[in-house]
Amino acid sequence: MCGIVGAVAQRNVVPILIEGLRRLEYRGYDSAGIAVVDAAACLARTRSVGKVRDLEALLDSNTLSGALGIAHTRWATHGRPAVCNAHPHICRKTVALVHNGIIENHETLRRAQMQVGYEFTSETDTEVAVHEVYRYFEQHHDLLRAVQEAIQAFSGAYAIGVISNLEPGRLVAARRGSPLVIGVGIGEHFIASDATALLPVTQRFIFMEEGDVADIRAEGVRIYDAQGRAVDRPVHTSELSADAVARGEYRHYMQKEIFEQPRALADALEGRIGADRVLEEAFGPLAKQTFDAAEAVQIIGCGTSYHAGMVARYWLESIAGIPCNVEVASEFRYRKPRVNTRALFVTLSQSGETADTLASLAEARRLGFASALAICNVAESSLVRESDLVLITNAGPEIGVASTKAFTTQLVALFLLTLVLGRRRGLSRESEAALVRELRLLPRRIEQVLHLNDAIQDLATQLATKQHALFLGRGALYPVAMEGALKLKEVSYIHAEAYPAGELKHGPLALIDANMPVIAVAPNDELLEKLKSNLHEVRARGGELFVFADATTTIEPDASTHVLRIPESSSVLAPIIHTVPLQLLAYHVAVLKGADVDQPRNLAKSVTVE
Repeated sequence: MCGIVGAVAQRNVVPILIEGLRRLEYRGYDSAGIAVVDAAACLARTRSVGKVRDLEALLDSNTLSGALGIAHTRWATHGRPAVCNAHPHICRKTVALVHNGIIENHETLRRAQMQVGYEFTSETDTEVAVHEVYRYFEQHHDLLRAVQEAIQAFSGAYAIGVISNLEPGRLVAARRGSPLVIGVGIGEHFIASDATALLPVTQRFIFMEEGDVADIRAEGVRIYDAQGRAVDRPVHTSELSADAVARGEYRHYMQKEIFEQPRALADALEGRIGADRVLEEAFGPLAKQTFDAAEAVQIIGCGTSYHAGMVARYWLESIAGIPCNVEVASEFRYRKPRVNTRALFVTLSQSGETADTLASLAEARRLGFASALAICNVAESSLVRESDLVLITNAGPEIGVASTKAFTTQLVALFLLTLVLGRRRGLSRESEAALVRELRLLPRRIEQVLHLNDAIQDLATQLATKQHALFLGRGALYPVAMEGALKLKEVSYIHAEAYPAGELKHGPLALIDANMPVIAVAPNDELLEKLKSNLHEVRARGGELFVFADATTTIEPDASTHVLRIPESSSVLAPIIHTVPLQLLAYHVAVLKGADVDQPRNLAKSVTVE
């Protein structure tokens, strides 16, 4: 959630660190800071509340330079946004540390450290970590050993980068529960929370594994596992370029990522469908035996990924004929569920580093689930490495905090899963072939929806002054309504809630008046007539309606009903197609309200802590 960058080189690393922070700012952004070992072998530090540009403004008047440094963008967990709480934290002018995660036993460590004379200048859990490292560094005069011993005292999750002015050519990094990657250069090496932060300087990466500690110098890297044994970790060459995460002609990353969806969906399908069937080998070498054995499906996700799982439940049960349960990861891991261990355990995550999802996978292993499938956008993530089967969504880098193309590519992946399970439970070759043809048409249909951008922008002007909104959908479009409500609240700060349309008169109807707009998703399916009855109930009570309807529906506009017609689509893939206009609506409302679209307040892209 927070962003870490570090570098050890034979040149000034400050520009590298600042550029890395810019690329990580989507992860967290209430404060930022940088520390280097300067030419006088002193730790020099600059910190600022606000965004990376505020830190840069301070650096313009306070020249900082050094060949060894660490930097950080913070998303507050312990302690308010303030300079004193910003990272890096320094102990006795000797050891500096940056941290992503939560040290859960920080209060116990703090009390013990205060008793022996350590002073605290922040409200953070991280400051106990830097003191603990210093304590062992003072004993052993070896930064690697100090970190290895200090982390034994930590409970919780962490990724840390540590430097000392007494060892000016050395950067030590460690991870448990939070992601950390090492960038491999020529005569220089780097660390970061996310490989995209380092793309301007390298495309070669080592992905640290759980419990690893890395001793990093300009000339090379040594890695030790959780037991302290030297290990070799493979070097991966990323196919991403620095330009891949640039905003280009678009005003915001969210806008760019919405418009990238036709290409992203085509990439998600590439190599995974033949002329008339899904190629199940795309899920991995164990796919056939795993799918043959699956008696049910258990889907786990958070936020947007949870909504994708809810859509998939309709598909899996109606098309594949297989029982499916969907649960929020943070609930599953603590609920003590009664489970069918012969169910396929499916985890959904954009980053593959979501703490609750990873913990749910570990719980699934403990409960005895036979196999786990990860549907994820990051091939090198922890979730992917720890799963039996993997389907990478191929959405490409998603920088905007509000997920867009990651959601629709997850839905494509889940539909592919539906078809490979369905063929084992009576789905005919003819039916599968027809559905594969619909998948092939999907990128073109999304392009057609994107042509409605100007019309949706006009609708947004009617919503931008509202304080609340209700979203309605039925069947597989109910989770799409939930996703639409989430997008609107995330980026525009309008309070929005979603309901199954049939629940309207069981409570929400009490809220309907001229100040409570209702956004309805209305594909031309078997539930359309029932949905139209719900819309009449809103009209009768003076509510204003915004209806996203298929071209063939008979819903007509009037003074209180705005109708946007979506190009004709397959009803089975309507959840994917109807998602896109809701994304555009949320985006344009947020722009009209002057909100920070890509970095909504209080939110971060990858939730790597509880």
